[in-house]
Amino acid sequence: MQKFDSSTMDFEERVEIDDFESEVMERIYSKPLLIKRVNTTSQIAIVGANVCPVESLDYEVPENELVNEDWRSRRTVQIFQYILLKWAFALIIGLSTGLVGIFNNIAVENIAGFKLLLTTELMLKHKYYKAFAAYAGCNLGLATSAAALCAFIAPAAAGSGIPEVKAYLNGVDAYSILAPSTLFVKVNVIGIVSQYLRRFLSPVIYYLFVLLIYWFTLYAYLITYKTILGQQGNLRCSCIASLIGQGGSRKYHLTWRWLRYFKNDRDRRDLITCGAAAGVAAAFRAPVGGVLFALEEAASWWRSALLWRTFFTTAVVAIVLRGFIQLCSTGTCGLFGQGGLIMYDISAAKVVYSTPDILAVILLGVIGGILGSLYNYLVDKVLRTYSIINERGAAVKILLVIMISLLTSICSYGLPWLATCIPCPADASTSCPNTDVSGNYKSFQCPPGHYNDLASLFLNTNDDAIRNLLSTNTVKEFHISSLLIFFVAVYCLGIITYGIAIPSGLFIPVILAGSCYGRLVGRLFEPISKLDVGLFSLLGAASFLGGTMRMTVSLCVILLELTNDLLMLPLVMLVLLISKTMGDMFNKGVYDQIVKLKGLPYMEAHPDPYMKHLIARDVVTGPLITFSGVEKVGNILLALKNTGHNGFPVIDEPPFSDAPELCGLVLRSQLLVLLKGKAFSKDRVLAGNKVLRKISELDFAKAGSGKGLKLEDLDIQEEEWDMYVDLHPIANTSPYTVVETMSLAKAAVLFRELGLRHMCVVPKSQGRPPIVGILTRHDFQPEHILGLYPHVRFQQ
Repeated sequence: MQKFDSSTMDFEERVEIDDFESEVMERIYSKPLLIKRVNTTSQIAIVGANVCPVESLDYEVPENELVNEDWRSRRTVQIFQYILLKWAFALIIGLSTGLVGIFNNIAVENIAGFKLLLTTELMLKHKYYKAFAAYAGCNLGLATSAAALCAFIAPAAAGSGIPEVKAYLNGVDAYSILAPSTLFVKVNVIGIVSQYLRRFLSPVIYYLFVLLIYWFTLYAYLITYKTILGQQGNLRCSCIASLIGQGGSRKYHLTWRWLRYFKNDRDRRDLITCGAAAGVAAAFRAPVGGVLFALEEAASWWRSALLWRTFFTTAVVAIVLRGFIQLCSTGTCGLFGQGGLIMYDISAAKVVYSTPDILAVILLGVIGGILGSLYNYLVDKVLRTYSIINERGAAVKILLVIMISLLTSICSYGLPWLATCIPCPADASTSCPNTDVSGNYKSFQCPPGHYNDLASLFLNTNDDAIRNLLSTNTVKEFHISSLLIFFVAVYCLGIITYGIAIPSGLFIPVILAGSCYGRLVGRLFEPISKLDVGLFSLLGAASFLGGTMRMTVSLCVILLELTNDLLMLPLVMLVLLISKTMGDMFNKGVYDQIVKLKGLPYMEAHPDPYMKHLIARDVVTGPLITFSGVEKVGNILLALKNTGHNGFPVIDEPPFSDAPELCGLVLRSQLLVLLKGKAFSKDRVLAGNKVLRKISELDFAKAGSGKGLKLEDLDIQEEEWDMYVDLHPIANTSPYTVVETMSLAKAAVLFRELGLRHMCVVPKSQGRPPIVGILTRHDFQPEHILGLYPHVRFQQ
């Protein structure tokens, strides 16, 4: 153990210690992250398209005199108010997510409608080059605008956000994720980006809510009215939402005591979990699937009370969506119509299957697992390349987006020319050929009475393209060659698109590619199969989702809610189980790989096998910085300046105890608040009552992202360095401890399940210092363990 002693240093030497921290940070950030694809630190990670610092969250509820006094002083009405507010914020999350979802879908449909109508009009006039220029120009302009916003305003807005959500709920936080600029770009770019690469985007706006429920979602709710309120109203609303989301402003003496209960990581984690469920519910109109997604994929910690609130949140989302869909069905939402929100009703198809159909389903599962694992492998390689390219600056990011945009436009407009014109079916339920914004039977360059099947897939919105592939009773609508061309194009473009500096995701390209090869398999099995090719498309989408995402229960329910066909449940379950099993034989799920690639220190649910051969003491690194129960102010300042530690053990020694003993654990943020309060004394005596009079539990409430108290904010005079401060009132008197001989695997399970940031390691025998060290998230990372013990990897 080590203690800083300020008695032998003059004031100038103390100030020079700041240079140490700046030199360390400069070394950390001077080299590109993952330049050799190995992240040796848990302090930085790739968030969006940029490298930024990350830190662990404090999910543990401390037990100290201040917290205990606060709970004892709460009246029954305050406890009821706390419980009521939890449900009230769940209601706000549901309402906000549903409203933003519907408004952004309206924007998407109208932007896409304008582009497609313009292209179709020029095609009908045989102005093919002008049609391509208009189509590619719209895509290029929208893509460049989105890339510029991501590159210059909010680099963290790039990507889907799901890996960052998983990491946050696992206990990893990055300042840029919660920045207001990220929210602004996410909300305003979704209408732009989703049509730039329309079928290669996930519903990222909904996962934005997952990341930013921390702001209690009101900011995003007001942003959705940007076209009504205008620029000034938008700014005004953002200020109000920021004020409420952070529990008020201390700077302007506008704080609300009724929000202080939520200014901690534990309650924010619950709100973000509700946001994760609400996001999926809004994206796919799958309320139950949203709850299961949060449980299976997003959350690392769960309890029954949280299940009730997430279910309530998704129910509110479903009601909001249903109400606005009914409103828009009257034609009051412009071009927004049936295709505005994903819903593929295939219940009209007759579900009858026999032994050949079961064999076909098994084959789909195997294909989905193989293609999914290959997809994950290629996405990983592309992301590694893009991470190096993106580090070259904003201009290079935008140039990469422009190149991908042009390639996408060329494929979408050029590949339909390879298809042959097909005569319109006599029994077509819709007009053929179709010159509207959406639908089947696109005429493209074909003569009257004919349609281009590839154009029906490429020159459509993502929702309508999937709906066309899932259409039933249309066996011969698409040629096998057209399905193969479209599958290869979507598969490849989906891989190279993810990772560029725009808000993009994987759900839509995976569903689109899976439904395409599912329909292709259905065409091949048509002579011996009783299943409709549209049902094969659904099974193909399920197999590819299972092969890439490696989820089962949540995907099964989401797909069934999407298609409104419960009779397909057994086949969907079977194909998901097979595809996941096949994929797990090759690599991990795509989001798990991305979390690893980004350098986010994620704690896995199951420790690596080699951890069983190590004990907690083996990975403890020093020196360990400890404080006395009544510590000198100068020693605390030196420790805070000279280290980046966030937790410090507090040791009681004579005369405050008979022998050295572990009194508790104190956090850096608590020490900063305590030092700012200046509850100092000239003598080394217990002064708990003095601390309690000067500082309240509300002072320790966590501030908004990036707005917490910093060491530079303290104003400690030179004569105060030699004074003392009592740490007992703020120290967590019951930190989680493990004996030094506990296996590292067991300690890792406890660390993750309890949502800890610090775990104290105590000696097994008496007569030694009361603490051996502290285990943090970094100590459980494979890079750290294998760096200390390279040979342990080969032990079984």
